[in-house]
Amino acid sequence: MASRWLPCLLVFVIACEDESPPPSLPPLPSAEVAYSEDREPCAHRTPLRIPLFGDLHVHTGFSFDAGAYGNVLRPADAYAFARGAEVNLPVVRDGVRGTQPTRIDRPLDFLAVTDHGDLLGEVARCTDPMSPVYDIERCVTYRAEDGGGTYQFGLMLAAQEPARDQMICGVDQRECDGAAAARWADMRAAADDAYDRSAACALTAFVGYEYTNTRGVSNLHRNVIFRNNMVPTRPVTFFEAPAPLDLWQHLDSECNDADDGCDVLVLPHNSNLSNGHLFFPTYPDAETPSEEAEVARLRARMEPVVEIFQHKGDSECRNGFPGIEDEPECVFEKLRYPGDVVCPENTPGVGGMRLTGCVHRLDFVRNALLTGMAEEKRMGVNPYPLGFIGSTDTHNGTPGHVTATGFPGHIGIVDGHLEGRLGAGNATHDGVINNPGGLAGVWALENSRDAVFDAIRRRETFATSGPRITPRLFGGWAFSETLCDDENRLRHGYADGVPTGGRLRPRPADGIPHFMVETHQDPQGAGLQRIQMVKGWVSEDGELHQRVYDVAGDAEWGADYDPTGCAEPTTGVERLCAVWTDPTFDPDVPAFYYTRTLTVPTCRWSALECSTLAEADRPVGCETTQVPKTIQHRAWASPIWYTPEEK
Repeated sequence: MASRWLPCLLVFVIACEDESPPPSLPPLPSAEVAYSEDREPCAHRTPLRIPLFGDLHVHTGFSFDAGAYGNVLRPADAYAFARGAEVNLPVVRDGVRGTQPTRIDRPLDFLAVTDHGDLLGEVARCTDPMSPVYDIERCVTYRAEDGGGTYQFGLMLAAQEPARDQMICGVDQRECDGAAAARWADMRAAADDAYDRSAACALTAFVGYEYTNTRGVSNLHRNVIFRNNMVPTRPVTFFEAPAPLDLWQHLDSECNDADDGCDVLVLPHNSNLSNGHLFFPTYPDAETPSEEAEVARLRARMEPVVEIFQHKGDSECRNGFPGIEDEPECVFEKLRYPGDVVCPENTPGVGGMRLTGCVHRLDFVRNALLTGMAEEKRMGVNPYPLGFIGSTDTHNGTPGHVTATGFPGHIGIVDGHLEGRLGAGNATHDGVINNPGGLAGVWALENSRDAVFDAIRRRETFATSGPRITPRLFGGWAFSETLCDDENRLRHGYADGVPTGGRLRPRPADGIPHFMVETHQDPQGAGLQRIQMVKGWVSEDGELHQRVYDVAGDAEWGADYDPTGCAEPTTGVERLCAVWTDPTFDPDVPAFYYTRTLTVPTCRWSALECSTLAEADRPVGCETTQVPKTIQHRAWASPIWYTPEEK
């Protein structure tokens, strides 16, 4: 955590311990953490929350694709990397694989290794020389040096009716089930061993896995994160749960209703590759609005946040849809070409995982938020009250490795060399259009499993495109215009309003919503340029609307940056803060509000790498116009919602 936070936090802790604060100060929120496991209380805890950075989307050699990419690291190695340990990447040099050492620039606060729960057993049996199927053709092909095993195994997860390979698993699947159980036990043990239960609270390690529904080669993937070490005996996978509703119901039954302390959250990701499927409003087997509402409640309870950014691009917004024709910041880190075919509104497509098929409006989170409010208007329940996180989706076992300088790739042997990173990609990887990935941020009472899990559940979260930027957002009805200058502004934010991820309290007579927005730069990153407020609303006639306001900073700061040579930018500020009042507020119209903070422009990772190479050594990707030379990194604070009271 940056040192600039410490004086402020120390003041807050002292104030919390004072039994009779001055009457002029608003009360502090509760600082109680209800532990679900035996552990020491964290020495550092504050009711006004601390910013914590983590990665909830990480693959090691246990995953079918990462293993085919040459990754031999295990979950324990990934947790060690997050603490600062050095690991070797699976690049090949002089005929030897795994010879490039790397380490993270700063340890993470929290982490979940989310190896694919699907095909755990198949990978274990195909890579164990003592396995009786080790030498069958399919396993030999899986282990081939070209990494093509990813495509071969991945096809099983794209089928309409998923079925295991009987040559590997046996007719009754028992062999794969047993091998998967052993791998799942290793994953659980690695997280438990890495979790710091001492008062230092150095690392919070969650048990998790990825559910890999790729039906129709569209992305319906989710990461499944458990609160503690009370977890089901096996992951619920695409084979047992061929639709998302099946996943939620299985997990609800096997975990939430188990009465043993098990608790679980599901985090959807990469809607940008889903052809509209990930957030398409479907309610299987529901025949009435009330039955649809039950499905929507289950979804909203199970999926409180969405991964809005990772190394496969940005899922916030895209131009070319109604209400968002030409927003400059919606071209950020896109994988699909601007001219790609748009899906019909009521017909999702196929092929998105490989950047084919149509692009749907609901591939992007902002439109999903709008659709969620429209569904709430129709049936009384919002299925998509989503907060935001980022992550890497690294397949190198290197969580949080988001460095732009000397980025080593995330796809093992596939992008562990210049042509792989800066080229056009291959059958499973997209080359230069990928990026180093993002980070998940939470505002938590302390760095423990329960505190971080609760922060995610209440959506007091944020996402970044890599840097450790810390955005805050509070919404209320009576914030002072001078609140940014008040040293007790956070106390006022909690006492007089709601934090990011919440719903505005009931509207007082003639009330107009006020928002305090505040962001601090990454101490090791570029300065801030501006904060934008993004508003979405559903008008009384059912039309969906969105608008973006610049509320702090200046779009001209750094606008003249020259990427030639990739010099460090000299503009930007450390902190931006403002109190903003919605100028178009209509008390009868539901709305959401979230912030997007931009840094000043700097060189994109690809331009940085190209700038270090002699001209004769530069791959063709160094001259591509498919990606810009510069990037404005950003952080998104989760929305705050306004819902009119029933009349």
